[in-house]
Amino acid sequence: MSTDFEAAREALSEHLRRQIRDEMVLRAIECVPRELFIPIASRHQAYEDRPLLIDLGQTISQPFIVALMTEALELKGGEVVLEIGTGSGYQAAILAELARKVITVERHQKLAEGAKQVLDSLGYTNIEVHIAERTLGWREGAPYDAIIVTAGAPNIPIELLDQLAIGGRMVIPVGSRYDQEMIRVYKTEWGAVGQNLGGCRFVPLVGEGAWDEE
Repeated sequence: MSTDFEAAREALSEHLRRQIRDEMVLRAIECVPRELFIPIASRHQAYEDRPLLIDLGQTISQPFIVALMTEALELKGGEVVLEIGTGSGYQAAILAELARKVITVERHQKLAEGAKQVLDSLGYTNIEVHIAERTLGWREGAPYDAIIVTAGAPNIPIELLDQLAIGGRMVIPVGSRYDQEMIRVYKTEWGAVGQNLGGCRFVPLVGEGAWDEE
């Protein structure tokens, strides 16, 4: 069965428009071929608004969650963004459409290599993919204008706040291993201010300052 992916992308963008107001985010959704970040057997589901399994028990997030988290970063085009949890690479591609540079880290080497292959094939030159170290983040590129965490943390890690620039924004799921609240954090000269964006569910964030490996 053939699928008109371009039409499906446009339909998804229109669906997301009911809740997402940032036109730049919606255009990025229309530009990035989500089907290329999904196993071949699931590609016919690429533009359904739900998460899908990829490899190693990981998921590609629901498009609404991708759009919501991206919108919450308030990107204008000149930012350097850190992503924690590359996964398939789809979120990194969306960010690369909107920011000057994206540094993304992934603890599973197989996923990192697969994501880099797809991102390179699409011609992205403003994305760096790295294998995550035990310490959260990627200090070599700090400070970052924005940080996005695509895994659930037990709290807001001080390691990541330290890598966020003054005036920067971080979006991170915080809660248990199984259910979280999406939190947007603004870093000011006087400390960090959080805003709850609603419930969500992500795989656990593993590393120092987060969950231990099970």
